[in-house]
Amino acid sequence: MADSIQPVILCGGSGTRLWPLSRAGFPKQFLCLTGKESLFQQAARRLAGLGGDGFTVAAPCIVSNEEHRFLVQEQLREAGIELGAALLEPAGRNTAPALTLAALAALENGDDPVLAVTPADQTVADTAAFTAAMRKAVTEAANGAIVILGVTPDRPETGYGYIKAEANTGGLMRVARFVEKPDAKTAQTYLAEGGYYWNAGIFVLKAAVWLAALEQFRPDIAQAARAAWQKRSIDQKFVRPGRAEFEAIPGESIDYAVMEHCPGRLPLRVAALDAGWSDLGAWEAVWNALPKDEAGNAHFGDVIARDSRDTLAHASSRLIGLVGVRNLVVIETPDAVLVAERGRCQDVKDIVTALNVSGREEHVLHRKVHRPWGWYDCIDEGERFKVKRIQVKPKASLSLQKHHHRAEHWVVVKGVAEVTCGGKVTRLVENQSIYIPLGEAHRLANPGEAPLEIIEVQSGAYLGEDDIVRLEDHYGRGA
Repeated sequence: MADSIQPVILCGGSGTRLWPLSRAGFPKQFLCLTGKESLFQQAARRLAGLGGDGFTVAAPCIVSNEEHRFLVQEQLREAGIELGAALLEPAGRNTAPALTLAALAALENGDDPVLAVTPADQTVADTAAFTAAMRKAVTEAANGAIVILGVTPDRPETGYGYIKAEANTGGLMRVARFVEKPDAKTAQTYLAEGGYYWNAGIFVLKAAVWLAALEQFRPDIAQAARAAWQKRSIDQKFVRPGRAEFEAIPGESIDYAVMEHCPGRLPLRVAALDAGWSDLGAWEAVWNALPKDEAGNAHFGDVIARDSRDTLAHASSRLIGLVGVRNLVVIETPDAVLVAERGRCQDVKDIVTALNVSGREEHVLHRKVHRPWGWYDCIDEGERFKVKRIQVKPKASLSLQKHHHRAEHWVVVKGVAEVTCGGKVTRLVENQSIYIPLGEAHRLANPGEAPLEIIEVQSGAYLGEDDIVRLEDHYGRGA
């Protein structure tokens, strides 16, 4: 009988150490950092690839922030991967409650599949080695064990927790204990001794096994999560646990809630993973994971370098020029630029904290903001005006809405627009325009088969994004 695998992708987090490319509204798992697909798409594709040779794989279950639901849906669509369900958290409660929701969802149809649980923001260079390790883990987990993938260390890393493994059993190793992030001397000792593995945060276990272990070690989390699940609402493939009940769940990680209690009490195993794994936790890790030129430089976008070594440069919208520099990270976006020593990349989070404290927004959204219908880019603004470039996907439309404080002027630059303004519907083509008066109900739609692009000029006393009254919306967004 084939082993039934339920992929579970934990898609929370904001990735503050990869600012300014990663932001709260578009965190690192949705970025293309090491290839043509985002880290999230890569994770979904790796788990889908576990099928065959006696293994069957269900459509993935994604545990995500409510605000990222359309990014999840769209990126899976782009990758050609069917969405099983998106469990939408109204607040962050760490990974143990997230996995509990996924386990409860997996048991809904009466089966008890093996959960293959992975974060959404990692990269793996050797997919074949990953698949082989995961299939060993699935086979062990199908017999009731809890399996963790332990990354074979290749350097004395101080940024990861470690797993100490014991003797082999059935091709896998017993977990002796977990070790917190060590100092440099201790990490060097672990590397020299052997038997220590980085904790990748990838777990393989049956849904009922997780729930039983959680009931044993953290019954408060188990009971609160069940209460939130019982109050869930379902909107197609979006599943929302009860908000008040979910916010009452104690926040805790999978490791602290269950895994660190298991050695000697539950069958906990580690499967060695030697596959070029990285969690891309900082720009230094991104530099390590990328191909480099003969001078050790890893560059993306429009970059010209002279007499520079061991640099990471990422140009999103403008030319970056490097002359005579060493060990620098330069990340350019349309509204922010980061320059840092490679060895200080963990401190980028301090910039994000300063932005938050000062009430600025550069840590929340990019200038280009993705929406379920497409995107907009705020290309200029000043006193009483704002200019946006807007792209609408084929057959998509914005909400029927109105504004209390601004009027808008729309000019079609590409495609066909269907504009509702008051009680009138007008079709516009390239170089045609329309005026939307203050307070008038209006909607922009794309009836065509190609993307629609317009330039929107807003004018008025207040131009904030919260000056939107949605009268009708296809995407379940309220006023």
